[in-house]
Amino acid sequence: MNTPKCLALLPAFFLCITMVAQAPDYVYTEASEFTLTGKLMNTPNPYHRVDTVRFKGFTTTENTQVRNSSGIAVAFKTDSPSISLLTVYGEIGRPTNTNGIAARGYDLYIRKNGEWLWAASGVPGDANLEKPYTLIKDMDPGEKECLLYLPLYSEERSIKIGIEKGSNIVASPNPFRHRIGIFGSSYTHGSSTGRAGMTYPAQFSRNTGLQLLSLGCSGNSKLQDYFADVLAAADVDAYIFDAFSNPNPTMIEERLFPFIEKIQAAHPGKPLIFQRTIYRESRNFNNGTRASETAKLAMADSLMKIACKKYKDVYYIYPNATEKNHEASIDGTHPSNYGYQLWAESIEKPVKRILKKYGIK
Repeated sequence: MNTPKCLALLPAFFLCITMVAQAPDYVYTEASEFTLTGKLMNTPNPYHRVDTVRFKGFTTTENTQVRNSSGIAVAFKTDSPSISLLTVYGEIGRPTNTNGIAARGYDLYIRKNGEWLWAASGVPGDANLEKPYTLIKDMDPGEKECLLYLPLYSEERSIKIGIEKGSNIVASPNPFRHRIGIFGSSYTHGSSTGRAGMTYPAQFSRNTGLQLLSLGCSGNSKLQDYFADVLAAADVDAYIFDAFSNPNPTMIEERLFPFIEKIQAAHPGKPLIFQRTIYRESRNFNNGTRASETAKLAMADSLMKIACKKYKDVYYIYPNATEKNHEASIDGTHPSNYGYQLWAESIEKPVKRILKKYGIK
């Protein structure tokens, strides 16, 4: 006798009911209760990079950017088989050349055999942006050392990390050593990366174990006096600058030396490492871009030659984010993930060599 179709569907129906009933029950903890790495200074909102009540002078765009959580990561250990996130956003960024996972989402690494290994990344759709989001599930039992990178182009008022009920979560010691401030343009901010852990400061830190405290501000790293105030107030061992990607030659000429002098007055004897701006692929055929980039490079090169002689503890290094076939670009200005990997690798030896002179290793 044939089984009625409705009865044949019953096992699948009961299976669905069972699966729903077995969904994890999460317990949430504010991420700031764990270890925050990559922060330049303490702020009232732990996911901001600068206290915009204390420091003034920013434009409206800059004020928003320094409240982005780019460069900040959460270090914790958990034995939970899955991890959920619950976020309350402030200003939400939607840049055209950076995807939603990088701009508004999260990027998780787990240490395996002594190395940081990518584990998961993602972000819910706009309709569910502030609802619980399972970042990873079905992990093996046992404690895992985690590093969760926060969104690059968004502000968060609350970030809660959820673990399955009955599991444990504790803060990890900071996995990185020293405090090295890095101020720069959209390159340092992370524009065009596929996920937050692929910025060149993040890659550099994972590769070397040295902690970079990122203050990248897209289009706004122009050697401004008020940014020098912020950097001078930070508790750091050294500085790295991506200072010549945004300003025009006149800005570089007028602002470079006062910028150096203000920071050195607050931090005498600490190394200031300036990076030459990288090659922009848009100059390949665009004569206007080629002319402006050439003028900017010429001004930076000439002044840094003077600065390295005039000021003790000032250095100039040459990063590279360009592959031989010139295919490591997203939009002609910003590198791809691979381009940023090349950048991080290109500055590793010169930066480590300079820092070693100051006992930073």
